[in-house]
Amino acid sequence: MNKLNTEMRLRGFSKQTIKAYLYHNINFLNYIKKPENEIDEDDVKSYLSYLIGRDYSVSSISLVRAALKFNYDEILKKKIVNFKTSKAEKKLPVVLSKTEVRRLIANSGNERNMLIIKMLYSSGLRLSECINLRVRDIEFEEKIAWVRAGKGKKDRLVIMANNLLNELKKYLKKLPDREYVFSGPKGPFSARYIEKIVKKAAEVAQINKKVTPHTLRHCFATHLLEAGVDIRKIQELLGHSNLQTTQIYTRVSKEELKKVKSPLDNL
Repeated sequence: MNKLNTEMRLRGFSKQTIKAYLYHNINFLNYIKKPENEIDEDDVKSYLSYLIGRDYSVSSISLVRAALKFNYDEILKKKIVNFKTSKAEKKLPVVLSKTEVRRLIANSGNERNMLIIKMLYSSGLRLSECINLRVRDIEFEEKIAWVRAGKGKKDRLVIMANNLLNELKKYLKKLPDREYVFSGPKGPFSARYIEKIVKKAAEVAQINKKVTPHTLRHCFATHLLEAGVDIRKIQELLGHSNLQTTQIYTRVSKEELKKVKSPLDNL
């Protein structure tokens, strides 16, 4: 596990990925009860079959397989995880209407929570990017912010709404010498804390959809697309390396479909 940990750090894996890969590899060894040099393909299949029997989701099985493949095929060069497993369902992302976004903001509870929700929607930030956003990375005059070392260890520019910038200025004036935009006495808020803020706001707003911080990123992209913004610009703002990833929002947008007349109206 030390070798696996070292290799992942050298390759720049995120903390979450390192934690997940170590966790699944340790659980696998505890289940198989064999030294790593004796493990073969049947052992991996046996473990994945065991997890399927415990009703693990397809996406969870894919993650476990990826963790084992990286260790045994990439690091140990055993080439024993070459078989395929079921593909995860490609579900369309949940997107709120503009009315629902307004309700979410209106029911956020307090100024700080409102600013967090507005930031996620205004700039299309990933949750980790919002947590790690520093005050110095916001250019108030230029109406932009910089995500430093985001996914793929790349910096990128994100846009900021005028009204959010004005509200942030007032908020941060009350908190001088703050490094992170959203933080408590012990540093940046945890992902779990912000997830609770968004979930609670959705419940109070009586939005009957599963709403997470990432939902607001989906809303950002879909609403820009519906406003006529070029998809390649949206790709750049989201930090997607592949345009195909961004194109899923063309399937989510309802505006063009709503313009189509039902044949019944033409009878």
